[in-house]
Amino acid sequence: MRQTGGSFAQTPPSSVKSYVAYLRVSTQKQGQSGLGLEAQRAAVGTFTQTAQLLEEFVEVESGKKNVRPKLQAAMALAKAKGATLLIAKLDRLSRNAGFIFQLRDAGVDFVCCDMPDANTLTVGIFAVLAQHERELISQRTKAALTAKKAQGAQL
Repeated sequence: MRQTGGSFAQTPPSSVKSYVAYLRVSTQKQGQSGLGLEAQRAAVGTFTQTAQLLEEFVEVESGKKNVRPKLQAAMALAKAKGATLLIAKLDRLSRNAGFIFQLRDAGVDFVCCDMPDANTLTVGIFAVLAQHERELISQRTKAALTAKKAQGAQL
């Protein structure tokens, strides 16, 4: 028995576990280049070698936003099929610790490819770290834009 994001998942040794993959990049440029998506897809592919991947959902959206149609669809399919939501890394799910805790509390079963045996404590710590990184990214972006404006750049 191992704990995934929302609950303890018991998988009998003879059964094949089912997953619904959710891949996310933050910008259209990342989505068009495919590089971030390909790395996530590779992690999911490695993780599901001995499992069943039901479907893959791809979204180009900021991790700040909690309302994401593709994520909602992925979660709905996972619940309907009794599958686990699979993400490459926790920050691909969200960079908002509160949102991740809401998913857990709502019983959304999820697992991260890069830390498949994570428990509630581990997920909580990494969720807070992802949120902190989001805040740092925002500060750096604002500082860079302020510097560009000071140099006379049109934004």
